[in-house]
Parts: sequence; structure tokens; C-alpha cells
Amino acid sequence: MAETPLGKLEGGVEARPSSILSVRDLVTSYHTGEGKLRVVDGVSFDIRRSATLAIIGESGCGKSATALSIMRLISSPLGQIESGKIELEGRDLLTLSERDMCQVRGRALSMVFQEPMTSLHPLVTIGWQIQEAVTIRERVSRRQARARTMELLERVCLPEPGVMIDTYPHRLSGGQRQRVMIAMALACEPALLLLDDPTTALDVSTQAQIFELLRNLQRRCSMSMLLVTHDLRRVFGHASDVVVMYAGRVVESGSVADVFAKQMHPYTRGLIESIPEPGTTPHRRLRTIEGSVPDLRRLGVGCRFAQRCPMRIDLCEVEEPPLMSVATGRSSRCWRHDEVPS
Repeated sequence: MAETPLGKLEGGVEARPSSILSVRDLVTSYHTGEGKLRVVDGVSFDIRRSATLAIIGESGCGKSATALSIMRLISSPLGQIESGKIELEGRDLLTLSERDMCQVRGRALSMVFQEPMTSLHPLVTIGWQIQEAVTIRERVSRRQARARTMELLERVCLPEPGVMIDTYPHRLSGGQRQRVMIAMALACEPALLLLDDPTTALDVSTQAQIFELLRNLQRRCSMSMLLVTHDLRRVFGHASDVVVMYAGRVVESGSVADVFAKQMHPYTRGLIESIPEPGTTPHRRLRTIEGSVPDLRRLGVGCRFAQRCPMRIDLCEVEEPPLMSVATGRSSRCWRHDEVPS
């Protein structure tokens, strides 16, 4: 995150020179019959080159909406990116026409979605679908595209690429389908890969294989990654920096090592305490954060986490804290950030 003196971060934060992506004051809303949902509310962060940034938080906190906003895939007219900047290698994506943005997707920026069966066409072979991704973005012949597809299938460690290339999605396992989606995302070797809970529907051993594959691909291609996930254990093993979101807001950020060693927001503390410990038995009660995420259509004054917070004071009820720089490379949105127990 941007290194600034102790104090307020929101508005006017400078991007790091080493950042490949810089998001500043991003606001994304959805319009419903009962009012407007500001699902991403003033979000700012940087992703360093060849590094992985993780965004964590409960369902509904704005993680996936942030990733979709970066891709400019917020469905209109119900959804809208209201304001902010999304600069990829110094180029503001929010100022591009849709035609220019189509050139960015795939070539400089790609995304792997949560459920591959909703992204893969069930009546078309996986080889044809990967070839299409190649030919749309590169001027190559069908023969060259097929050769490139074989290479991509080998790169993501799918068995028997010569057979797999003519296989339909329903004949593959969940892990194999996710590898196909990764191959499609890598077709044009993007500089930044967005991953929206890429292993949420897979068994534990397959999850480990997918993340090991991603780690190896990142080293080989020097890619940067944005990982949206619920699994905090994966964050510690695969990301270098972390952003914690709650109710559309960033509430804490910093390096993974620093945030896991010392939390500076009670919500982050609650998330980490809820991780099952090694050897936890099925009959042992897991720690949880009491309550639920507030209704974004009916937000009151004060801290959005206050009603669930064991550390709240009167000030939390009447004034929302700004996102503050609380240490080198660390930020927190909590009046009592220095009192969160270790």
C-alpha cells in the first residue's frame, strides 16, 4: 500500500512507482427496487509488479465487485462504476472506450472466475474455446492457434493434451475445468491475472494443486495477481500483501506477514481467529464473528462494524473512522487500532 505519514489516507494517495495496478477512491453501485447499494465505497490499493495482493472478507463485503470493476464487467444499467481511478501501468481504464477496453482484456488483464462451468460453453470442445481466446486477441492462423492451445494445456499440466483438446467440458473434473479457465486466461500472457475464489468448489487436495500451479506460472511469467478469497490459509501461503474489506470499505491493509502477526482492526482479528486450528475435531465449536454484515441500503452514521465489534466505544457509534496510515505500509479504519490484542 502507499507509504504515507501517520494520518488520513483517503483522497490524494500517490501510487507506488513499482505498482502495476493502482486503484484510487473506487465507487461501484447497484440500483435495486429498494434503493442503491454502494458495494464498493472509496476503495484504494496498489498491486506491486510480480506480486500477489489478496482481498479478503465475508460474502457481500465487495471483494468480487472490486475485481469486476477492474475488468469493467459491472452489468449495466443496474450496476455502475460511479467514480474513481483504475490505472493499469499508468493507463486509467475508466477513461477507455469499450472497444479499447476489449483490447486490454486478455492481453494485459485477464480473470479466472469462481465457477468454470458457467464460463465454459458446454457444447464446444475446450480446445476450440481456448483457440477462440487466442485468435480474438492475436493475428494467427487456426493451425498456429491449435499449436498454441496445446502448449497452454501442457503449461497448466493437463494430462494428454492431444486428447484433452477435443474434449467437452462435462467430461472433465472440477479441477481440470479450472485449469482450462487458467489456460484461457493465460492465452495472451497478461501482465495481471485476477482470481475470484478460483478453488472454492474444489476439494482440498485439488485446491492445493491449483495454487501450486498458479505459483509456478507466476514465477515463470512474472505476472502480478489479485486473489479474491474467503480462505485465509491460502492468503498466508500465496499472497504478499492483503486488503481486508467490510461492507464495501477497506478496513485494513498491509503485508501478509505484518497483518497476520499483528492485526490493527478488530474485524481482521475476528477473521483470523475463525480459521480452524490444526487438529480441530468436528465436535469442537469454531470461533465466529457475531452478527451479520449491515444492509448497505440503510447505513447509519458511525463505524460500519460497530454493532459487531467487541471493542466499540461511544465515538464508534457516531463517527466513522477514516482509513489511516498507522505504520509503514499499514493502514486501518479503526479508532482503537493500536489496542487490538495480539
